[in-house]
Amino acid sequence: MSMQDPIADMLTRIRNAAAAGLDKVAIPLSKEKKAIAEVLLEEGYISSTTVEGEGVKSQIIVALKYVGDRSVIEGIERVSKSSCRVHCGSREIPRVRNGLGIVVLSTPKGIMSGRKAAKENVGGEILCRVW
Repeated sequence: MSMQDPIADMLTRIRNAAAAGLDKVAIPLSKEKKAIAEVLLEEGYISSTTVEGEGVKSQIIVALKYVGDRSVIEGIERVSKSSCRVHCGSREIPRVRNGLGIVVLSTPKGIMSGRKAAKENVGGEILCRVW
């Protein structure tokens, strides 16, 4: 069975693993998913990422971060979907939870957080929100 939205699948795997209290979650590898995981790592929402396997069977292993027994990721959701793309300019990047969360954007300069995109004065497609 083919996957309709691989990014939504990645976010769901992370959300479910955090809710279940798992330390790590395995996600099928793609360049886009790896870039999103690196943004989450830079922003402090996950503790590490590693790539395992070769070729078609390669996976990215995301180590989730916890404070006490609570996950750092309280919520993660897809914004731009295949049926309804959501774009924003550099001056229109939305704030998440009054500045406590981040948006992940796909820009001409690559996938980056909303804060970094605002600093570099670029807009793009809003992939997801994390808080």
